[in-house]
Amino acid sequence: MKIDNNQLLRFTTAGSVDDGKSTLIGRLLYDSKAIFEDQLAAVESTSKRKGHEGVDLALFTDGLKDEREQGITIDVAYRYFTTPKRKFIIADTPGHIQYTRNMVTGASTANAALILVDARNGVIEQTKRHAFIASLLQIPHLIVCINKMDLVDYSETAYHKVLQQFEEFSSKLYVKDVRFLPISALNGDNVVNRSENMPWFQGAPLLHTLETMHISSDINKIDARFPVQTVIRPQREGFIDYRGYAGRVASGIFRPGDEVTIMPSGFTSVIKTIDTQEGALKEAYAPMSACITLTDDIDISRGDMIVKTNNKPESTQEFDAMLCWLHNAPSKPRVKYTILHTSNEQKAMVKEVLYKIDINTYARNVEDKDLSMNDIARIKVRTTRPLLIDEYRDNRITGSFVLIDDATHETVAAGMIL
Repeated sequence: MKIDNNQLLRFTTAGSVDDGKSTLIGRLLYDSKAIFEDQLAAVESTSKRKGHEGVDLALFTDGLKDEREQGITIDVAYRYFTTPKRKFIIADTPGHIQYTRNMVTGASTANAALILVDARNGVIEQTKRHAFIASLLQIPHLIVCINKMDLVDYSETAYHKVLQQFEEFSSKLYVKDVRFLPISALNGDNVVNRSENMPWFQGAPLLHTLETMHISSDINKIDARFPVQTVIRPQREGFIDYRGYAGRVASGIFRPGDEVTIMPSGFTSVIKTIDTQEGALKEAYAPMSACITLTDDIDISRGDMIVKTNNKPESTQEFDAMLCWLHNAPSKPRVKYTILHTSNEQKAMVKEVLYKIDINTYARNVEDKDLSMNDIARIKVRTTRPLLIDEYRDNRITGSFVLIDDATHETVAAGMIL
């Protein structure tokens, strides 16, 4: 199978505190030679100052200074690296219970989630919490890294015990592709290079798994959705009559000659050209940014959506969603928020909280309807004008939204449409 070396894989890391997430990413960057010399020098001097014998790999990801001093991860740290086979963006999310919202933020666009489990402790509450969020966010691929195998003498029995524990509870979750990997992030076993200490494990190391993972089928290529971000009218020589609609393809494939419908107006037209800075395209697909021109002069503005005539999203003012409350201040019933959905922005309110989910037991709580930070609940949303939506499981772009508090302009919640 040919891997496109321009293909970008986003992955997130999750696990309990001290499970070794930052060390694992540090090892990945260090062994794949993806660290700049000045970064290496800075980390070496910090490691020396702290009295470590070698390089403290975790420091490569703990970019915030107060994190480096405390040795904990408190925000989502993004890291970029490239191998000859693929480009990567890593979202290193905190393991602490009070930072569930950070994991939701870091994981929302991920193709894969790495869930770390300490081989000595097995599957604990935080493991279940993170696996549940990964399934809630419909992350297509889950890699369970059973770490610190060096501390259980690289025991195959210890590995299978954790694997069995994870499979027992994950059978209730909706995750299509789960893989297991015994590793030692500290010593580098099965991270970039195969482990000589675990000849009983025949699978590929982590980097090879990430480089060869098939992700192009994760994108919805059926439902063509193009939310318009802005209208382009250059009004200069050669472009006097040019009227283009710029945005990013959310899903599906668009080609010149396709019959399209503009929503919400319902007018139909045909795609004339698809333009980019590099020139005209024969087709555009997610997540490409492009400018579409049409054969008819139609009044289109930001927030409208160009779709295929025979495949339209639902237009509705009321829908159910799973919501993660992100703000310190609790939710207020029937308060108006600004909802951001693709390029559309309007007023909305949480009409009803149907139930909250205990993400340790997956039990539904229908008694407590108050949402506070990190709570996950099923809710009913009502908007002032119809939104053009798809279910989140079919389309992670047109199926997601955020709520903004109009008074503080802060993001208070993120939702997935059901």
